[in-house]
Amino acid sequence: MSHPLLDLAPLTADRFAAIERRVAGLLATEQDVVITQGEALLPLEGCIRGAAGPGTTALNVITGPYGQTFGDWLRDCGAKVIDLAVPYHAAVTPEEVERALADRPEIDFVSLVHAEAATGNTNPVAAIGEVVRRHGALFMLDAVASVAAEPLLPDAWGVDLCVIGAQKAMGGPAGVSAVSVSERAWARMAANPQAPRRSYLSLLDWKERWIDAGRRALLHAPAQLEMLALEACVERIESVGPDTVMARHAAAARATRAGATALGIGLEPYVTEARDAAPVATTLRVPAGADASAVVARALALDPGLPLVAGGGALAREMVRVNHYGPDATDEVVERSLAALAGALSG
Repeated sequence: MSHPLLDLAPLTADRFAAIERRVAGLLATEQDVVITQGEALLPLEGCIRGAAGPGTTALNVITGPYGQTFGDWLRDCGAKVIDLAVPYHAAVTPEEVERALADRPEIDFVSLVHAEAATGNTNPVAAIGEVVRRHGALFMLDAVASVAAEPLLPDAWGVDLCVIGAQKAMGGPAGVSAVSVSERAWARMAANPQAPRRSYLSLLDWKERWIDAGRRALLHAPAQLEMLALEACVERIESVGPDTVMARHAAAARATRAGATALGIGLEPYVTEARDAAPVATTLRVPAGADASAVVARALALDPGLPLVAGGGALAREMVRVNHYGPDATDEVVERSLAALAGALSG
């Protein structure tokens, strides 16, 4: 029996390299791009374990749960970690980062999440990048939730390690991700005796055995379906233009914030200032006395399949998240989501 997902010809090294080039084009980067065969936590951990170690002093900015995870990995590597935590309903400011760096001149590594889908905030990376560049630290950015939803320019912003995933605004699969790596980051990893080698977490393996070897032979069999889906994601974005895709996400986010407030039923934007709100997902605070998890369950019973989830952990009782991932970033989905939430709260 034939099936479109089965019995595919092997993905060649040339095809793999061509997909890398298209991802680099999406990021407008001249840096090396490594496509990793797994969800974006793989390259995120690989970046930290490759570039950080006992001699590292890291400034770890926490604006949501992923920032907390990065701090754990950094400590596990033996790095000295200074956490800069800001309320989840806001964004970190360049001034806060600058003060933290001035207080600890020895900081040589900065980790930041661009947009936190879990909390609905986004951080001003361009301005923060200028601060980090002046200080001279290596700059790692988690852009999994921002790529294709808002501007992302790692080269222009001085980002040394920029990790993306296909599963959010790109509208693709979760099983493939990528990272752009600057020459400074490669040098830091090469000088780190604890950097993973001969490991699935090793970016250096890809540097030495793939990039430096002329991209002639892949390290292992790639995740074929995910690679083809990633190629299709980038091709779709190219066909309409990144600005069009980003505008659609921004419009959905604005409509969700405005619509929730206009309902007059106690739903309020969780991220206080609109400028700090991520286009990829809008978080809403439920009225006092309501339970967000129960509200989401009732809303999904009214209209199954909507991109609604309750907040994670301690936020599960107070926060509802309306995701605007890829095809869900439309007026229709926003209107249906708000109508279902209104029905859930009034029922």
